Amino acid sequence: MLQFGKKAAKAAPLPAFVADAPEPDQALWRLIEGNSAFVEGRGAPANSRDHLRKLAEAKHPFAIIVGCADSRVSAQLLFNQRLGELFVVRLAGNTVDRVALGSIAYGASVLGCSLIVVLGHAKCGAVTAAVEMVERGANYSGAIAEMVLPIVPAVIAAKTARPRDLVDASVRENVRRVAEGLRRADPAIVQALEEGRLKIVGAHYELTTGEVEFFA
Repeated sequence: MLQFGKKAAKAAPLPAFVADAPEPDQALWRLIEGNSAFVEGRGAPANSRDHLRKLAEAKHPFAIIVGCADSRVSAQLLFNQRLGELFVVRLAGNTVDRVALGSIAYGASVLGCSLIVVLGHAKCGAVTAAVEMVERGANYSGAIAEMVLPIVPAVIAAKTARPRDLVDASVRENVRRVAEGLRRADPAIVQALEEGRLKIVGAHYELTTGEVEFFA
């Protein structure tokens, strides 16, 4: 788990239209609390008609979730958030291509999101395919190969530690690599990080318990 100080660092001023956006650590705690509610079955907040009408006029998400396309990993549900509160970018294996990066940069610079979470999950199919490629020489073609190949370096790196569960270790290593890449991937993201308006963290979702573990 991430360790936090008693008081989050003061964020740089935000544009007027996102002046009430939470600071990065506040946003993170909001997700932690939301996941606790999900795990404990406390029920999701209602998307009332009034809320939907307001969303139709404007959206003010507080966090960007870079997640996997897996149907079992829906960010709004597992973080117990209403529509419009999360800006979600999903690709198999929670990788980031140029189009996804544009969406992420937009969320950070235009929408004013103060947190990016790179969310991996247990038993990820894309990571499992990358492990099969490294361990057994599995061959994939076309678009599937293009999806799997960016994950292979994470598998190779994870393998050096000889983990008991190479898929799980590779999922975590892939999350760390994607998060680190985002920290220098786009000028808008770099600026927001330098100004203290943005934080990037990794996370791992356990399918069997519903729990999300956050890590640097």
